[in-house]
Amino acid sequence: MRLFNEDSDVLLNSDEVLVRLKDGVEHEVTVDKARRANDAILMKLFSVDDRDRADALRGAHICVRRSAFPPLDDGEFYICDVVDAPVFVAGIAFGTAVNVRDYPTIMALIVKRASDGKEIEVPLVDAYVESVDVSIPEVRLITVEGLDQ
Repeated sequence: MRLFNEDSDVLLNSDEVLVRLKDGVEHEVTVDKARRANDAILMKLFSVDDRDRADALRGAHICVRRSAFPPLDDGEFYICDVVDAPVFVAGIAFGTAVNVRDYPTIMALIVKRASDGKEIEVPLVDAYVESVDVSIPEVRLITVEGLDQ
């Protein structure tokens, strides 16, 4: 499996996972074993005993229950909690959060502008981000000046 967060061990410690197929069908499946393999995880799922069964899962998303997520420190949030959240700049609707990219020195919020659909990267630093409220959810930016627009 390719991981959304290569640093996470959540899948390694899960006894069960939710397999969400490309067509939207979901199945809860027991994990027989899992281990790291460089920047991926090799996972043996119950009843997936041959190559054909494994190939049928190609493109599926493997999910864990929210209760399996590790606790967050102050100021942290899970990417899944801000994807599709509206983004405001100085109180004015600007676009939608679509993802987060993790670079070696900084993380950046990927925002799809409402005006033209173009995606821009906003560094997740105090100079740009006023607040991230996952309970609503919404992202409030101070500015987008100086970013590739």
